[in-house]
Amino acid sequence: MGAVGFLIRLAITAVALWITTLIVPGVDVHGRSGGNTVLTLIVVALIFGLINAVLKPVIRVVGCVFYLLTLGLFALVVNALLFLLTDRIARGLDLPFQVDGFWPAFWGAIVMTVVTWLISVIVPDNLDRR
Repeated sequence: MGAVGFLIRLAITAVALWITTLIVPGVDVHGRSGGNTVLTLIVVALIFGLINAVLKPVIRVVGCVFYLLTLGLFALVVNALLFLLTDRIARGLDLPFQVDGFWPAFWGAIVMTVVTWLISVIVPDNLDRR
């Protein structure tokens, strides 16, 4: 993926995160201004993307049996835990992003997945391939 594709994916994730904060109670961004909120969403989207790129494949390999035994439902729990990890890292970086526990993380991860998928269907991420 080129630079343009990366920026498009980052923007899609940031927009999905913003929509998640509007829909899911307990997932919040409290920027001091509109620009601060947008910057926070972009940084948190970057953190979320890095966590998913690094940890999710490892967890899939290690937890393969759980995925099979639960017919994939274990993935929902993993996504919620990765969303909580994003919250912890964002708090460690003093970003105004907050997830208030497991259930907001669970629903937030589901909303993020659905919204990201919907936006990705509409917006192609291969604009830099000519």
